[in-house]
Amino acid sequence: MESAQLAPNVYKFATKDIEGKPVKLDKFKGKVLLVVNVASQCGLTPQYKGLQAIYSKYKDQGLVIVGFPANDFGNQEPGSEGEIKTFCETSYGVTFPMMEKTIVKGENKSPLFAWLIEKSGRHDEIEWNLPKFHSISSWRP
Repeated sequence: MESAQLAPNVYKFATKDIEGKPVKLDKFKGKVLLVVNVASQCGLTPQYKGLQAIYSKYKDQGLVIVGFPANDFGNQEPGSEGEIKTFCETSYGVTFPMMEKTIVKGENKSPLFAWLIEKSGRHDEIEWNLPKFHSISSWRP
């Protein structure tokens, strides 16, 4: 898990949710934020189950997991936002916030992921699906 000091600067970013509605990350201010790039056709896809279990257990204590589908690694997220949403809900019971497909590596990566990578101390690209960036490394539920 990448340990980035996300707060308070992460809140300057905005995106769209998986249904295309605008989302300002400042709506999660005061919460522990776990940002995850996800994919539906990856060997790591079963991590959705664990992510959902953690979210269900700790959401009332201030944890928010935010999933960002990305198709940057071996075409492992080829579906539309609607297909991704249906897959996540029916296959893994995902209830944590999911955002629209996002580019997480390369020249055209989203400003949020460029910032996350920089703040985590990495000097290279994300290597594969499901890296996790969290806002508070010392959080205890």
